[in-house]
Amino acid sequence: MKKWLSSLMLSVLYLSRNLNAQQIEMLDAAELQIAIQKLNVLGSVLYLAAHPDDENTAALAYFSKGGKYRTAYLSLNRGDGGQNLIGSEKGAEIGIIRTQELMAARRIDNAEQFFTRAIDFGYSKTAEETFEFWVKEEILSDVVWVIRNVRPDVIITRFPPDQYGGHGHHTASAVLAREAFQAAGDPDRFPEQLKYVSPWEAKRLYWNKWRPGEEEMKNLQRIDVGQYNPLLGESYTEIAAKSRSMHKSQGFGVTAQRGTRYEYFELLSGSPATADIFDGIDISWNRIPGGQKVGRLLEDIIKDFNPQHPSKSIPKLLDLYEELDGFEDSYWVRIKMRECLRVIQACAGLWMEAITDDFTAAPGDEISVKTTIVNRSTQPFTIERICFQDTSWDSTIHLSLGNNEPISIEQTFFIPEDTPISQPYWLWDTPQRGLFVIRDQRLIGLAENPPSICVGLTLSVHGKLLDYTVPLLFRWRDRVDGEHYRPFEVRPKVSVELENNVSLFTDNSAKQITVKLKSHSPNAVGEIRLEGDDEWKITPASIPFSLSSKYEEKQVTFEVTPPRHAHEASLTAQALIGEKIYDRAVVEIAYPHIKRQVYFPESRIKVVKLDIEKRDSHIGYVMGAGDDVFEQLQNLGYDVTLLTDKMLENDNLAQFDVLITGIRAYNTRERLKYAQPRFLEFVKDGGTLIVQYNVSRGLQTEAIGPYPFTIGRDRVSDELAPVSFLNPDHQLLNFPNKIGPKDFEGWIQERGLYFATQWDDAYEPILSSHDPSESSKNGGLLFARYGKGVFIYTGYSWFRQLPAGIPGAFRLFVNLISAGQVHE
Repeated sequence: MKKWLSSLMLSVLYLSRNLNAQQIEMLDAAELQIAIQKLNVLGSVLYLAAHPDDENTAALAYFSKGGKYRTAYLSLNRGDGGQNLIGSEKGAEIGIIRTQELMAARRIDNAEQFFTRAIDFGYSKTAEETFEFWVKEEILSDVVWVIRNVRPDVIITRFPPDQYGGHGHHTASAVLAREAFQAAGDPDRFPEQLKYVSPWEAKRLYWNKWRPGEEEMKNLQRIDVGQYNPLLGESYTEIAAKSRSMHKSQGFGVTAQRGTRYEYFELLSGSPATADIFDGIDISWNRIPGGQKVGRLLEDIIKDFNPQHPSKSIPKLLDLYEELDGFEDSYWVRIKMRECLRVIQACAGLWMEAITDDFTAAPGDEISVKTTIVNRSTQPFTIERICFQDTSWDSTIHLSLGNNEPISIEQTFFIPEDTPISQPYWLWDTPQRGLFVIRDQRLIGLAENPPSICVGLTLSVHGKLLDYTVPLLFRWRDRVDGEHYRPFEVRPKVSVELENNVSLFTDNSAKQITVKLKSHSPNAVGEIRLEGDDEWKITPASIPFSLSSKYEEKQVTFEVTPPRHAHEASLTAQALIGEKIYDRAVVEIAYPHIKRQVYFPESRIKVVKLDIEKRDSHIGYVMGAGDDVFEQLQNLGYDVTLLTDKMLENDNLAQFDVLITGIRAYNTRERLKYAQPRFLEFVKDGGTLIVQYNVSRGLQTEAIGPYPFTIGRDRVSDELAPVSFLNPDHQLLNFPNKIGPKDFEGWIQERGLYFATQWDDAYEPILSSHDPSESSKNGGLLFARYGKGVFIYTGYSWFRQLPAGIPGAFRLFVNLISAGQVHE
């Protein structure tokens, strides 16, 4: 681990981009010309907001590709508390997805991406509430750390530092930006960082103001981000639309805008500007002592660049690289040397890859690696050295690279025993409330892990040495899509996976809990056990296993008997091989728009002995944006059928006792507009229809209920907010389970969201709750009888509480399911 962290020092200190990139795509002629021009621009801008998807992608594209500034987006959190329109991932897993969506967006607009340690905990109404979760001083230190690393001349915040930010996280991001603008230049603030970085004073802090009025515009800077870039063949707003549309888990696909579009910037701190937000900031090589010669060299390179013959620029680029190498170590010299290396690679058409014959292995395993280099120019490149970084494997060679003649070098490599698994670094340790635990300062801010294994290559050309690093990748051929890459992963020798995250016990009977073992290295021999609370009886105590081949799987079953009283506990699956314990599952996250990701959560199951009464019901469940409620209902013992669009149209709904629509079903399932009359007939004939929350924008039909009601934006974001009963004698609070205040203990993230705000008198509100200093919100659970049946709308967040195994949430939801069994 120490060696691995040591190898990150240079990359992490200066937070270079694309640390975990797949095979780097070669720059086309337009991108290459922009990259060469960018070598002559020494300006930087940091855009700051709260969440993934808060960034202004048009501004980022303009600054990076138009202004050619070093451009970065700092998102305070990774969106871990958000919802998911493309799957059922939540928590850490949706955070991984949204991180990669940002990385996909940055590959389009060419900005860089950073984060703080803040965990997204869902909706917050004020900055003060936000800072109750995020320790303000800790997150401020992270913002300062990123500023001191990126060293922006201009900082831009997406939101204003007042209540008009809308979301408490938004306002908090602006508050932090303003405070960090001052703190970053103060050596007395966060002095522990100065071991790695220096204080930095940005010139200006702006708010990227929303559509201002005519009078307001007079005092604002403005930029036309709708400008057309003829080199790229599109405007910055067109690039922005592609970038923005990478936020697919949030449903943020957009159409491109064409034509003039101004963005406005209001100065919050720093020196005023007149014509441009970079007024008075020297962005030329004159800002570096002795840099005039570099500027002149670049002027010649830019003037003489021929996109038909880019390799002709290499000799002068080598002179530039040598000139930069002679400077004293400084921020801009390091940045431009790195950019210069990539420009030389692109001008020569140098393709460098390191491919292994399998996508994963465990520490201590041997892997085969094939490194291939192709020089697609007439420049006389030679391979001088190849090594595996942070190991003793190092080979000095001297192989000339002829024009378009690939050279491949094959080696075997032993993965050191102390190599960490490919876990996202912010998930190595158990998070605190509101904050990821990251023990090494140098990792804070990074968007993603560096590659698990890198191959270093030293090339020479015209007597000059160039050092390149390529990530170790696995490549395969898909019969439909063709070539694919994925990063090489270091996995534990064996993984252990539990079937479910929660197991419910409704009586005193024992249940079987199955653990799946999978080897990621040959010859895994040991024993597996379930460790947990003494009140839960687990038999047998352990089970031996032997997995002789890689990727072999085996299932073992334990019998778990609950205590006789209501109780909750956590059981951990552990595989013991020698003296080493393996207690991690493997979760792969694969969507077409992002890089395949792997995550190793602890293999735990929450076991819950419920004090609950339930009646048998056959449930038809309409999946919406993706949730695990239907699985938890099956876990509880209900007969649940997932309804397809065809079933919604053609099947006899009378076969079900209850129909339940998942979260945002009326936003995402188009067929519901046609099925809704059948649903209401189902209720009229005696069925129960439970509709979980939807958002008012983009409903497939307004007539969700048998009587009118309006879905608003009311929510209760404090999961500890008291809940009162508007009619304690109502059946939903009494049958078959008597509901009391205890049933609202232990809830996570929120009480509910998108409550109804207006409703017909035929509906009866059941619960009331509100966040501190707000009025009561009564529209979170509406009940109505219609014909012989029951209709229920609920904005309470069952999609979070049931998968988390919250006992009271199960008890109340069972009452909703049983509503049709009580007759007036």
